[in-house]
Amino acid sequence: MPLRPVAAVAVLVAPFVVVVAAEPAKPPGGLRFVVKIDPKQVGAKPASGRVLVGVAKAKEVPDFTNYRPPVLPILGADAEMFTADKTITLDAASDVFPLTPLNDLPAGEYAVQAVFATNPDINLPTAPGNRYCEPVSVKLDPAAGTSLTLTLDKVFEDQEPKETPTHKYLHVPSKLLSDFHGRPVVYRVGVVLPQSFDKEPGKKYGLIVDVGGFGTRYSHAHEVEPDPRFVQIVPDGAGPLGDPYQVNSANNGPYGDALVKEVIPHVEKTYRCGGDPRTRFTCGISTGGWVSLALQLFYPDVFNGCWAQCPDSVTFERLELIDLYADPNAYVNAFGFDRPSTRTPDGDVISTVRHEVRLERVLGRGGRWELSGRDWACWNAVYGPRGKDGRPVPAWDGKTGAIDKTVLDHWKKYDLKLVLEQNWAKLGPKLAGGKVNVWVGESDDYYLNAAVHRLKEAAEKLKDPPFDGKVVIELGKTHDYGGWTREERLNAMAARAGLK
Repeated sequence: MPLRPVAAVAVLVAPFVVVVAAEPAKPPGGLRFVVKIDPKQVGAKPASGRVLVGVAKAKEVPDFTNYRPPVLPILGADAEMFTADKTITLDAASDVFPLTPLNDLPAGEYAVQAVFATNPDINLPTAPGNRYCEPVSVKLDPAAGTSLTLTLDKVFEDQEPKETPTHKYLHVPSKLLSDFHGRPVVYRVGVVLPQSFDKEPGKKYGLIVDVGGFGTRYSHAHEVEPDPRFVQIVPDGAGPLGDPYQVNSANNGPYGDALVKEVIPHVEKTYRCGGDPRTRFTCGISTGGWVSLALQLFYPDVFNGCWAQCPDSVTFERLELIDLYADPNAYVNAFGFDRPSTRTPDGDVISTVRHEVRLERVLGRGGRWELSGRDWACWNAVYGPRGKDGRPVPAWDGKTGAIDKTVLDHWKKYDLKLVLEQNWAKLGPKLAGGKVNVWVGESDDYYLNAAVHRLKEAAEKLKDPPFDGKVVIELGKTHDYGGWTREERLNAMAARAGLK
C-alpha cells in the first residue's frame, strides 16, 4: 500500500519542552488530553476541522500518518468553530489508533503533540495553515491517570523550495478545478528544465509528466535531475481529499483535464516544448505508476508512451488482495482471517487492511475513513461515486469492512484492465508501437503484483491489433524501481520522439 517512495512533507522539528499537566488532579485511571487554541491563532473567523493528538517515544516527533508497527496512539476528534474559549478533550472514548486500548499504554516518558487540521485544499496534518503545538515531553501513566493540556500556538508554513535556474514551482490557476470546487483552486506543479535551457533559446524540448509515489508533493521536483532533451513536470500529490491521482473523478474534480488542457499547454508555451503528442510521455512509480498508465489510457492521443513501475492496483479484482467484485468483506479473507495489506520481502505480514483503515478513521472528519486523505481514502475518492452530501461514498463499512456492491459500477471506470479490454477496438491502434510499459516485483510490499498478473493475462489475449507493450513481473523484487533504469527510460522516450 502506497507509502511508496513518498514525497517530502513539512517535518515537525520544533524543540521539545517539558510541561507539567495543567489540569486539576483527577481520580486515578486513564489518559486525558485537553486541546485548546491560542487566542492569537484563532484567526478572523474560527475554523472547523479535525483535532489530532499523537504520542511518540520520548524525544521523538509523533508521526500522524504511520501505520507500520510498532505504533503509539493517535487520537482524533472534530472541532467546530474552534475558539479560544473552547477546549477539545480526547481520551479512550475518542477515535483511537491502533486497536489496542489507549489505557493499555505502558507508563513511561513520551512525547505528545496536537495538530488542528483545517486546510481545505491539502489534506495533510502538516498542511500550510494548520495549527499545532510543539511536542511536549511528559510522563504518561494510565493507571494513575494523566491529564495533559496542549495549546495550539503555532501555524505550519508552506515549505516550498527556492527556485533555481533549472527548478521552478508553479501555482497555475485552474478554471476547471475552481468551477468544480466553487472556490479559487490552483494546480501545483514542479518544473525541471534542462541545464542549457537559458543558453539555447531556440531549442525545443519534449515533455515528461513524472509522477511520484503516494502523496509526492510538487516540491519533490528539486530531487529530479535535469535532462538535456526534456522539460519534466512533477504534479502535486496533495489535494482536498488527499492524493488526487491526476485523473478526472466525481469527488476530486477534473484533475486529468486540468493537467492536459490547462497545465501542460501553459508549461509547453512557457518553457519552449514542442507541443506535439509525439514528444509527450508519462512515467511514475507506485501511485505514479498507476497515474502514468491511466493518463496514457485515458488520453491516448496526448501521450506517446508510459513507463509504469510497481503501479497501484490496475484491476479491482485485486485491490491489493481484495476482490471488490467477489469478496463480501474488505477486512476478512475467504479463510476467515484478517486480510494482509503489507508484507516483508520474506512474506511476513506487517499490517492488515483493518489496521490501516483504523488509522484513517482517526484522521478523517467525523471518524470517517473515506475523508482521511490517506491511501485507502484516496483510492475511494478517485474511483468511487460522490454522495448526496458531496462527500465520497465509502466502498465498505469502516467498522465491519462489509463491501457496498452498489458503488462498484463507478469503480469499474478506473479498473485499467477493464478499460483496456472494453475499449481495445479504439485504444489498440492508438497504443501500438510499444506505448505501454509496466513493471512490478513479484514480492511487492503491497501485493500489487497480483493485479499486474491479471493485467498481463488480459493483455496477452488482446487481438486486432495484438498488444505489443511490455508487462514485466520480476522475481525477487519488492516495491521499488525496476525493469529499466532512468537513463534507459529517457533514451527510449527520446528515440520515440526523435530528440537528440
